[in-house]
Amino acid sequence: MRAKSSIPEGESELSLIDEQEFLLRHIVGLNELSGVPPISEASAELVQAILQGVADFAEGAWAPLAREGDTSGARWTHEGVRMPAGFNAAYQAFVEAGWSTLSAPTAFGGQGLPFSLSIAAQETLGTANFAFALCPMLTTGAMEALLHHGSADQQAIYLPRLATGEWTGTMNLTEPQAGTDVGALRTKATLRTDGNWSISGTKIFISFGDHDLSANIIHLVLARTPNGVPGTKGISLFLVPKYRVEADGTLGRLNDVRAVSIEHKLGLHASPTCMLSFGENGECIGELVGAEFGGMAAMFTMMNNARLNVGLQGVQAAESATRKAIGYASERVQSIRAGSSGREPVAIIEHPDVRRMLMRMKALTQAARALVYYAAGMVDRSRLGDVSSDARLQLLTPLVKAYGTDIGMEVANLGIQVHGGMGFIEETGATQFFRDVRVTAIYEGTNGIQASDLVGRKLTLNDGKTFDSLIEQMRTEAKHPSLVALIDACADIAGRLSVAAIDDRLAASYPFMTMLATAVAGWLMERQGRIAEAGEGDFMAMKRSTIRFYLDQVVPEAMGLVAAATASAEVLYSVKADGFAA
Repeated sequence: MRAKSSIPEGESELSLIDEQEFLLRHIVGLNELSGVPPISEASAELVQAILQGVADFAEGAWAPLAREGDTSGARWTHEGVRMPAGFNAAYQAFVEAGWSTLSAPTAFGGQGLPFSLSIAAQETLGTANFAFALCPMLTTGAMEALLHHGSADQQAIYLPRLATGEWTGTMNLTEPQAGTDVGALRTKATLRTDGNWSISGTKIFISFGDHDLSANIIHLVLARTPNGVPGTKGISLFLVPKYRVEADGTLGRLNDVRAVSIEHKLGLHASPTCMLSFGENGECIGELVGAEFGGMAAMFTMMNNARLNVGLQGVQAAESATRKAIGYASERVQSIRAGSSGREPVAIIEHPDVRRMLMRMKALTQAARALVYYAAGMVDRSRLGDVSSDARLQLLTPLVKAYGTDIGMEVANLGIQVHGGMGFIEETGATQFFRDVRVTAIYEGTNGIQASDLVGRKLTLNDGKTFDSLIEQMRTEAKHPSLVALIDACADIAGRLSVAAIDDRLAASYPFMTMLATAVAGWLMERQGRIAEAGEGDFMAMKRSTIRFYLDQVVPEAMGLVAAATASAEVLYSVKADGFAA
């Protein structure tokens, strides 16, 4: 069964549900998770119903607002941020349909289904309306932080309302003087006589930091207490609601949290990116989450969840751009096909270079999606207590975030190219995917930070055994010569980096990360290929072609990064800083 198209009339329908079901079965191994507590039953019939249901919902309620959200955008007013026309009703429909409850624990009103299944639903929503889907994505991260670090009272009051989407959540790290260097933050928290904390400070770049979609917004805020030492070790995490919450869960008065402004951005116009002021009048109250000075550990719970979802955002943009490009290429008639005996012009999808771009778009999108879904399966297994899966998830997280978003940008860029001159015109809509996805390589830790995290921390997890285990499994299963060579190259370079000087290691980190991500994605693509070989129908035929393209053409490209991944940092510092202006 296929979802109805969630793309504008005249564009080509792609079978996203078939792809999602295939990955959930063969890459995630959803059948192995079904019925294992605390995950509730996820039968094939239920999975199909959920995927079809969210596709129908996304098509009817969210997709029609994507263009309006981009052109009108969220608006700042003195009374707060106002969303574009139609968004409020669409969000309420989302809450009433229960789509945000899929993987939330049953103890807090959720359905207790696998995280990997909720990832599929999130993908569909984001493919329909990229900016809008960022709101529930952030709420999921806030729930993760409270599930792992919140008190029993905090969980009882906040989690049921966050689970349904009645309330939404945000994460607040960045400040004007403290971007990536979170340890430089200045937001203060002072203990009150009632056991709560007075919060004062300013945060910037807060996605959905204010809006009129939900009854309350729950901000998770990093701040420094009076006894907090300099740097990240002195930071604590606080729960700061927009409206104060009474003991019975009812809403009180405004909590002295104000959106000072929203950013005017390249894309994501329907996602308000706010500057928030806390305690301007000295009346902002927060609750400590977890232990004092445990803020970074608690925030990373939320951030790591967000990084997986940001990688998924890259897939969403790539899927949307591919759909639109195929639709345009199928209808745009131009030129006679080279070598044809006919004299009639053909649709540009018949020309070799356009086919090359479309095939690359599909292959890259499928490879990035497989990587994201595989990591989501590790989340489910770690939740069931599998320690090795949790370690592999930690290793995969920077790959998912960086490679997924790099692919999203490349595919969106190719989509513009397929449209030719029309792609450079806003009215065709091809540019929106690129404008929206561009920030994903920046927020939740730039992709450069993901690379440094990979070589600085993740390669040495469990004394390197986590990385070695992944390499060994890929080596055992890989058959394609280019993939085997790439896996071996990754293992060799990882060994070199482990003893390299810090500057050399960091200078090589990004090309190495791309190589490793391509190897893992290639391994997952080849695994799918063995299953698709005996399949019938258009979906399986396309699957075989994209896998062949990825292994034959994309994987060998990654070997071209060996020189960069093995070079020293010497050339980077062969000139002084002011020499770059020469």
